[in-house]
Amino acid sequence: MEDIKKNLEKVHDSIREAAEACGRSEDEVLLVAVSKTRTPEEINTAIDAGTTDIGENKVQEIMDKYDAVKPVRWHMIGHLQTNKVKYIIDKVDMIHSVDSMKLAHEIDKRAGAHGKVMDILVQINPAQEESKFGVSIEDAGDLVREILDSCENIRVRGLMSVAPIAENPMDVKPYFDGVKAKYDELSKIDHPRLDFRYLSMGMSHDFPVAIAAGSNLVRVGSAIFGERDYAKFRAEQEAKKNGNA
Repeated sequence: MEDIKKNLEKVHDSIREAAEACGRSEDEVLLVAVSKTRTPEEINTAIDAGTTDIGENKVQEIMDKYDAVKPVRWHMIGHLQTNKVKYIIDKVDMIHSVDSMKLAHEIDKRAGAHGKVMDILVQINPAQEESKFGVSIEDAGDLVREILDSCENIRVRGLMSVAPIAENPMDVKPYFDGVKAKYDELSKIDHPRLDFRYLSMGMSHDFPVAIAAGSNLVRVGSAIFGERDYAKFRAEQEAKKNGNA
């Protein structure tokens, strides 16, 4: 657990260096610690070390961990199926991965039933990779406007993007730059339910480059918690199903 604290310090140092290099402050960049496959104990260690925001990729992991984790802001950052919105609508503070009106309408309906306005980000797939979700940069504006026109229980807080994996992170900076340009364009929309505050770009391998491109929210997992052991995680999940853990 001590490694988590040390890793967090290193990540914060990297965020500060990247922000200062482009004339910004570390305080302008929100760090969301991605806890995919991690235990509540590991997450609580990060919270005790100052982490205020946790991001999860899967609804089931939020459900499994929610009650065992100390008070924190939860972010749904992975692909969200419409039939699972109901399970997390009262648990998460922001949904990063809205990429269709079908999903937006379901979030709107469920948020309304709970008497809340849900903060969301529209997800962009800048390279249009088939393995990733998200709308194109060109279509992002239409989706944002349609959400604003038809979803009374949603507040659009910005954009989220996942860039292609590259051996040299600088190779993906043009994708980040393109999303930032769209962010700047859409932030000028005058609407009571549009409050652009978050440009969610950058993960463990490329967040300094994303910050240089203008990101003010980075989603960092393995650089904080270490490399994921998926085999161990699957074994633990199976043991829980069988009542052995």
